[in-house]
Amino acid sequence: MTPRDASDPSGSRWSDLDRPPLNVTALRRGLVREGGLWRRVDVVQRTGSTNTDLVARAAEGQAEEGAVLVAEEQTAARGRLDRQWTAPARSGLFFSVLLRPVEVPVARWGWLPLLTGVAVATGLSRAAGVDTALKWPNDLLVTVGDEERKAGGILAERAGDGVVIGVGINVTLRAEELPVPRAGSLALAGAVSTDRDPLLRGMLRSLEEWYGRWRSAGGDPAVSGLQEAYAAGCATLGRVVRAELPGDRSLVGEAVAVDGDGRLVLATEAGVQEPVGAGDIVHLRAV
Repeated sequence: MTPRDASDPSGSRWSDLDRPPLNVTALRRGLVREGGLWRRVDVVQRTGSTNTDLVARAAEGQAEEGAVLVAEEQTAARGRLDRQWTAPARSGLFFSVLLRPVEVPVARWGWLPLLTGVAVATGLSRAAGVDTALKWPNDLLVTVGDEERKAGGILAERAGDGVVIGVGINVTLRAEELPVPRAGSLALAGAVSTDRDPLLRGMLRSLEEWYGRWRSAGGDPAVSGLQEAYAAGCATLGRVVRAELPGDRSLVGEAVAVDGDGRLVLATEAGVQEPVGAGDIVHLRAV
């Protein structure tokens, strides 16, 4: 973990000079505009989980669509299956957004985490200059050396008539700070920039663009171009994978497509194509 300023047990803004705080004034100026998606941007120094906080605000009627909540440090962040996500203060970007796609059939809302993955990968590729790939359904991968590693994740939760989507990205995490050997960060992947302000702006602008396109198409992943874009950036497709399914079941097959419902389609050795809607995916080998 990154050492804190000894005179400030809570961790002052100068506890790590390589990790300056976000500039909330500049973020608001660059993201909140008339007619745009993002209506409010808040940055807190420390919280348990931005997703939990924003879901609560939505339930209490204290957040409108386009609310963005960013934390410099999270102490109880969650990934899929309630897995913990921890990182040193200001070493990454940890944020949640509230979306209310009321004109889109709820059956198509399952595309929102995949849409966010496309948007985040696109924004980071532009702003950080690092190649990124998507692991179905919600992981962001980078290459460190010759290894594929997870540098980020996405978690979507219903919040009344909307959805809160949380994103966590390791930006400047150092090798000795990795929570597990297979983790990575933008810095370890050779990013040309690790300045978190333009990285966050780039991701949120890309998310606004893709969300608008998808919403205008009534949530249709083919018409909006989302299905094609996701397939193009998905590192899972074209590999033999093991899907670890609910109920302690598993399925092995080649990942051949992402269907219109956002499910991963596996071609098994028995010659059957099986759609997988939920579960952990383990990359085994390329075909």
